[in-house]
Amino acid sequence: MSVALAGFKPDEVELTVEQNALTLESRKSDKDERTFRHRGISARNFKRQFTLVDHVDVKGARLENVLLVIDLQREIPEAKKPRRIAIGGASPSNAAQIEAAKAA
Repeated sequence: MSVALAGFKPDEVELTVEQNALTLESRKSDKDERTFRHRGISARNFKRQFTLVDHVDVKGARLENVLLVIDLQREIPEAKKPRRIAIGGASPSNAAQIEAAKAA
């Protein structure tokens, strides 16, 4: 997963995981006393939340150029993985008993 964060430094961005929620929050210091009609995302604080599906872990994050790259990995427990179930047939002796019952 990647998020464009032009204008932000690594110390101005906070990434937290709590249960199945991944929160990306910026804390831009407001050093400039000027008044603006419009401020882009690189000049203001923001908070974004993403919902992670079950069994997804955040392995790490890095800021490359202007992209925050978040490494996600899905780890399904053995008990939750699909497994093949063998289907057994009727034994020959049971089949003969069923046929005899039908004839009677």
